[in-house]
Amino acid sequence: MNINPMKVLIIEDDVDDCNALKRSVEERDDIEIVGITDSDVEALQLVKVKHPEGIILDLELNGSSSGSTDSLDFLDKLKELNLKYSPIIIVTTHINSKRTYEVLHRKGVEIILYKDHPKYSPNHVLNNLITLRNTTSDKTDNIQEKMENEEEKILNIIDAELNLIGIAPKMIGREYLRDGIFYLVQNDEDKVNVIQYLINKHKKSPTTITNGIQNAINYAWRISATEDLEKYYTARINYATGVPTPMEFIYYYVEKIKKEI
Repeated sequence: MNINPMKVLIIEDDVDDCNALKRSVEERDDIEIVGITDSDVEALQLVKVKHPEGIILDLELNGSSSGSTDSLDFLDKLKELNLKYSPIIIVTTHINSKRTYEVLHRKGVEIILYKDHPKYSPNHVLNNLITLRNTTSDKTDNIQEKMENEEEKILNIIDAELNLIGIAPKMIGREYLRDGIFYLVQNDEDKVNVIQYLINKHKKSPTTITNGIQNAINYAWRISATEDLEKYYTARINYATGVPTPMEFIYYYVEKIKKEI
């Protein structure tokens, strides 16, 4: 049996339902909430970043702050992500329709729980997730291990590339570069600005992020041998500045590393 808490994403527009699920999770140690949203658009982003093992999906997102009110759209777009694993999906709904349930099952939903059923409760939802997890634990563990190994491989490649041009591990700008490159390699179709992602992750201002990155680049171009820079960084550089901008640098390495993996 898996001893690690199950990472779960909640997609629900009813505040009371969200709070009830949160309270139930706080009373147990086998589930960890990695995100709560009422938006199918934000939910897709959270899936890509947080890799939830389980998803609790409200079928009717009538109070959604953005995106579609129909969770069927979310299920279709989830498939389009071509994830390397299949999250366990439980749909909760006030709709009692055999035809709707058949459609949901065809779209990959494991269980549909009717909210107006006498036995319905937050713990009932969570217990179903854990039951489904335990029936596929070996497969889930293998998928998780594969994902972690792939992430480690990408990070090792990024570290090696930054070492080659003299961006030292001790530099704070290197951490921003490493995180930004890694994020875009894994989310190449993401429309979120990478600087905004770094702002959210590190809780720093845009100026702090961009200055940290630029300082790391400037340092490398100042202390590294010209022949090393020309060998390992082959993109064109603005003649007036003599060094890449943060965005030029990040996107160069995103494309370079995507070819290596």
